[in-house]
Amino acid sequence: MNTPDLVFHLAIPCRNLEEAKTFYVDRLGAQLARSYDDRITLNFYGAQVVCHKSDKIDPKPEMYPRHFGLTFKKREPFDAILKRAQDGKLEFFAPPFVRFEGRKDEHRSFFLKDPSNNLIEFKYYKDPVMMY
Repeated sequence: MNTPDLVFHLAIPCRNLEEAKTFYVDRLGAQLARSYDDRITLNFYGAQVVCHKSDKIDPKPEMYPRHFGLTFKKREPFDAILKRAQDGKLEFFAPPFVRFEGRKDEHRSFFLKDPSNNLIEFKYYKDPVMMY
């Protein structure tokens, strides 16, 4: 769990740090924590995401098994980030959809693709107990 004493950390490859900064900070709303010649560190809505400059970029990303993202407990922030992505004309890897409709684990989801082909999922469960 994210607490003041514990934050989830993820490192991802990125071909161009300025592109990554523009995507994550300017367009998606993350906060830039630090910037170096070889990486940027982001506060990605409470998680630490580090974009490392790399030439190992996945040319054909697939949704499964490799993606990361945010799971929302409430519908309003999910809708707000979806609107931000749509208004900012961010590239959707998978447009909004409902998964497992009618089941206890039903959730709304969409996937974005960052400039380095990293896939980011945003989802909201109808039943917040199903977040984990």
